[in-house]
Amino acid sequence: MHQWMVDNDNTPHIVVNATADGVAVPIEHVKDGKIILNISESAAHNLKLGNDAVSFRARFGGVPYDVWVPMRGVMGIYARETGQGMIFSHDSDAVEQTRRDSAVVDDAPVDDDIEGTRARSHLRVIK
Repeated sequence: MHQWMVDNDNTPHIVVNATADGVAVPIEHVKDGKIILNISESAAHNLKLGNDAVSFRARFGGVPYDVWVPMRGVMGIYARETGQGMIFSHDSDAVEQTRRDSAVVDDAPVDDDIEGTRARSHLRVIK
């Protein structure tokens, strides 16, 4: 999914359960136990997408942080521009609420206007 999004000039984001065992994310950016992370090449340096975990170095409020997310902590992945992606949790309402409430790593505002240009999705676009 990540490579497909990058190949189509989209910005991949993952929704992470920050309370899952082994997850290392900056706690000050966690909301309701979840965090949304921009895993584009420009935001996630030294990105490693393995079978067991996602890891990279990113800046949060200008402070560098080494992120580690075991796959069991990844709840979903989506393209910021289209809102299309995959939810890996059975609780998709919780993921949608997280997208509404959480801060995005790249500090971009939510843009609701793009939803009207494509088929309606249950996900929202975050820029």
